[in-house]
Amino acid sequence: MFEDRMRDFAQRLRAAGTDLALITDDDAVYYLCGYYDYLHMEFGRPTILAVWADGQSLLITPSLDAAMAEHAARVTRVAAWNDGVGAEWRAELPGALRDAGCVGLEPGHMPPVVRAAVDGLLADRAVSNVTPIIAEMRMIKTPQELQLARHAGQVGMAMMQAGRGAIADGVPEYEVALATSRAGTRKAAEILAAHYDDAMMSPNTHFLQIMASGDQITKTHHRATTRVMRRGEPVFLCFCGMTNFHRFKLGFDRTFWIGEPPSDQVAVYEVAVASQAAALSVLGPGVRAEQVHAAYAAVIQDAGYDFPFRCGRATGFSYLEQPQLVTGETTALQPGMVFAVDGSVATDSFRAQVGDSFIITDSGYEQITHHPKSVSEVSLS
Repeated sequence: MFEDRMRDFAQRLRAAGTDLALITDDDAVYYLCGYYDYLHMEFGRPTILAVWADGQSLLITPSLDAAMAEHAARVTRVAAWNDGVGAEWRAELPGALRDAGCVGLEPGHMPPVVRAAVDGLLADRAVSNVTPIIAEMRMIKTPQELQLARHAGQVGMAMMQAGRGAIADGVPEYEVALATSRAGTRKAAEILAAHYDDAMMSPNTHFLQIMASGDQITKTHHRATTRVMRRGEPVFLCFCGMTNFHRFKLGFDRTFWIGEPPSDQVAVYEVAVASQAAALSVLGPGVRAEQVHAAYAAVIQDAGYDFPFRCGRATGFSYLEQPQLVTGETTALQPGMVFAVDGSVATDSFRAQVGDSFIITDSGYEQITHHPKSVSEVSLS
């Protein structure tokens, strides 16, 4: 899989007249060559993937992760560097750039410290932006990626069911987060054992649980806290960061109530559900991305509210890929694309959101996350 991507990328570089690409986005590095680590720039340790138009490649990565890189990276050569030794990661750059007339960069993803070092070596060379090339490659998922998407959906559904089961009067929010993490990890471990032979891939879920309850419900990306949930309150669960299996990301969220929901909140919730249904009524191949957003937004605006955000986004090995389901995005949807599609309404005192993930097919879409949405089914006794 990774070897094919590297060959495809090199061919696209040749077609674009780019001699060498320097890739520093962590997800793009993984997408192209299969290598990932957990340190990144937060620890001051950049990893740089160099890909030449002739198909040669070089991974520059910290020496403490050299064993992982040698095992996982599908590259011609791994160059390891150590903290404080010589020029560190900068040592390989002059040689890599020596014969490159046109150098491709990811302007929006390259860390400033790396960009400064690269700029100092570019001199009068031409510079191109390879981000659109990679984004286009990543739009249509391979059969292997679609399998990952379906398995990520199973992990997400296990977490949602566990979260639902943990919500109750008198329970602190963090107990819900513990339940979802356990369930997601166990489901991921089960799937890894049954379908994958990868000793390096961890089943453990990560990312702080997004949830809000009671008077905090309007805080969209509120994290689980020590707050104690009470009967009569709404509870929002979002797994857009945690639905992440084998590095493949999805979107998935639901709104619940502990006991009987107030009628005014139900009215808002039903508009949110209807807005997602409207989006799904047009979701499919050949439809422009902005048309999906327009259908969603019309339902919300016709009910007298402002739409709170874009209808959705493509996902994959990043939380946000292209295209987005938003005004002005004219890309036509194609089979093999994967999208998170939401419905949502927000007021000053309440917000409701439902969201699922979908694979675009030849005839429409395949839903890969499922959980009830009717008011009776999300009202928990």
